[in-house]
Amino acid sequence: MLTTNHEITSFIKTLYPDSKRISLHEPKFIGNEKKYVLDAIDSTFVSSIGPYVDKFEEMIKDYTGAKFAVSVVNGTSALYVSLLLAGVERDDLVLTQAFSFVATANSIYYTGAEPVFIDIDKFTLGMSPDSLETFLKTNIKIINKQAIHISSGRRISACVPMHSFGIPCGIDKIVEICNSFHIPVVEDSAESLGSTYYSKHTGTFGLLGVYSFNGNKTVTSGGGGIIVTDNKKLGNLAKHLTTQAKIPHPWEYRHDMLGFNFRCPNLNAALACAQLEQLEDFIKIKREISSKYFQFFKNKEINFITEPKNARSNYWLNSIILKSISERDSFLKYSNENNVMTRPAWTLMSDLAMYKSCINDGLINSVDIQNRLVNLPSGVN
Repeated sequence: MLTTNHEITSFIKTLYPDSKRISLHEPKFIGNEKKYVLDAIDSTFVSSIGPYVDKFEEMIKDYTGAKFAVSVVNGTSALYVSLLLAGVERDDLVLTQAFSFVATANSIYYTGAEPVFIDIDKFTLGMSPDSLETFLKTNIKIINKQAIHISSGRRISACVPMHSFGIPCGIDKIVEICNSFHIPVVEDSAESLGSTYYSKHTGTFGLLGVYSFNGNKTVTSGGGGIIVTDNKKLGNLAKHLTTQAKIPHPWEYRHDMLGFNFRCPNLNAALACAQLEQLEDFIKIKREISSKYFQFFKNKEINFITEPKNARSNYWLNSIILKSISERDSFLKYSNENNVMTRPAWTLMSDLAMYKSCINDGLINSVDIQNRLVNLPSGVN
């Protein structure tokens, strides 16, 4: 059944009847946000030390089941530090996906390493375990329990899969494959807080995981991120590194290694705490919206991306796959001109000037999905 741009746009407007212009994903502040932020201001602890920072980390640990949580200024810094903690060094190679927000590849590059782009699965939009395994079996040899890229002689020191738009990828298989090649996994769960796979939270499968609390995420702290891990040594080191590597002392300033001023301010943490109190309610609403999208597209010639079996997605952003790039561009133009914000997928990292020379496995699915995917409004109604 042929579905017109007008029909889709009109349907989206029924989901957000009170909005003159429908945003892709705007924050909702309907809980204790003002109360907690004003409390932080009144306390004068507005920087990186304060009770809300501690509470923020405890809430994440309680929610995800992670043993350690370290809050930082944003998801990008969380990913960068996690890569350092995983042992990534200059001139290494790091496996990731080209179908991702630029922060993923940038964080790898900050360490002095270089990304290697692995293809995605069309049904999860995340790294394909089959493509990963094929690449490793074809291009890697193990020397002294290290994965060495045969043609370049460079070490592969980490793998960074991403749960695109909140949809869990095949992370259990990815971790299993990487473990067999002695490659630690750092999960980019920036978009998937609240998503689970086999009842286990995304971000907690790998050696380390990261979440983002940017203004457009399911819950926000304005800017903010968090590192989670079950490894005590890495959890403690994450906090030390992100606090300028300052040795604890009542008044002296001594630092024992190169550190970073990355700790989350108490002011932002206060906002995060109030938002986290509403996370499950937000996800419930978002899943209801996603269900309505699913029913609308069910018998139409448009593929609506749904969570895989044994997964629960937070449906951060809902996505459809159209027939062609021309059909995609036509819909993007029509919907945005009619006050419904829609967006294409990110430009593949392998197409960006700074990453064009990086190794990739052909990226057949990534190219196809990039050309046809559109994100639909997905905010809490």
